[in-house]
Amino acid sequence: MSSKLAVVTVTYSPGEHLEHFLDTLAEATKEEPQVVMADNGSTDGAPEAADKAYDHVRLLRTGGNIGYGGAVNRAVAEIDEEIEFVVVANPDVRWAPGSIDVLLAAAERWPRAGALGPLVLEPDGSVYPSARQVPDLVSGAGHAVLGTVWPSNPWTAGYRQENESLSERAVGWLSGSCLLMRRAAFDSINGFDSRYFMYMEDVDLGDRLGKAGWLNVYVPSAEVTHAKGHAAGKHPELMLPAHHQSAYRFQADRHPHWWQAPLRWALRGGLAVRSRLAVAAAVRERHKNDQRGGDVR
Repeated sequence: MSSKLAVVTVTYSPGEHLEHFLDTLAEATKEEPQVVMADNGSTDGAPEAADKAYDHVRLLRTGGNIGYGGAVNRAVAEIDEEIEFVVVANPDVRWAPGSIDVLLAAAERWPRAGALGPLVLEPDGSVYPSARQVPDLVSGAGHAVLGTVWPSNPWTAGYRQENESLSERAVGWLSGSCLLMRRAAFDSINGFDSRYFMYMEDVDLGDRLGKAGWLNVYVPSAEVTHAKGHAAGKHPELMLPAHHQSAYRFQADRHPHWWQAPLRWALRGGLAVRSRLAVAAAVRERHKNDQRGGDVR
């Protein structure tokens, strides 16, 4: 197996996505990386099947659903420290041919790059804004409150960076759906903050990398397709509150002083209201879809 590269993915009943992930991975790099699947409690048998079918794939049971960042940390701890690069990717990613080798080549051009991320495509071929600026309290609040009702508001536009050219450049943070990480950088900040169960762990990671002197580099010449949310989308009543709780944690950690308490209280209250509204809307939409399915049957 490769002495330069390893791959980590976190599984939670990934279904057929995992097979596509592993099959396309074979064309993504000339390296022959070990793949570690950190499993958070799958019940569909897909990780076990992959463990048996592929000699280079290893199943690591985390003992329960410990969240995305915590599971990645567990898996990376199992990888030989001499391996220079670790790819961290969701199991519902499909790799374009040569995509990881393009990221590795970029890492040579950017020796201070702690994390490098590819162009992420939606299943319909549209570009997902995976390279963004780190939100401060004002831009984060503006995006959170207005992002759904006024998508073109200046805070959302600045945060999502959708109008930026598709150029190789340093950014604030990169989507955790697919990252090439320099192991030295990952270890220097102790990996992901496992307090984030899911959502915002990649924003936090990118911010801490930047503060530690590393770069987050967007490499759009490398491409992947991300199905996005195959597990999260099934349970909005659980996942949407988790998203808002993570958003609060991110800002609260960065505004910890006693005199900033009113800001934290206002942020917590506003996000709680927005979370309840978002959950109610998602549940209504799911109910409508279920009814349409019943009508068709």
